[in-house]
Amino acid sequence: MNFSDAGKLIRESRRKAGLTQAELATRLGMSRATISRLESGTIQELGIRKYAQVADRLGLEVILRRKNTRMTLHEAYDRNREERTIAFKETDATLAQLKDQPFHD
Repeated sequence: MNFSDAGKLIRESRRKAGLTQAELATRLGMSRATISRLESGTIQELGIRKYAQVADRLGLEVILRRKNTRMTLHEAYDRNREERTIAFKETDATLAQLKDQPFHD
């Protein structure tokens, strides 16, 4: 399991839910530090039930599958969408910078 990637998803979902780390921790009966370490991927030990509890609270699910399997079509689609979103943002930023510069022949 890639705890760093999972932590990023948890952080993103918590923020979308409009919760602080402290608010989420209180609702789950955990410490804010535990939520922080979970989001950063540095947590040393967290039982699967607690992990599932965090996921459930944020509208996520924990899925087990065989290692080194190919991505599902859904996963590939999601990854492609994320990569395109990043590329569009980078293009928009570049265009905004060019817009402010005078044009020279």
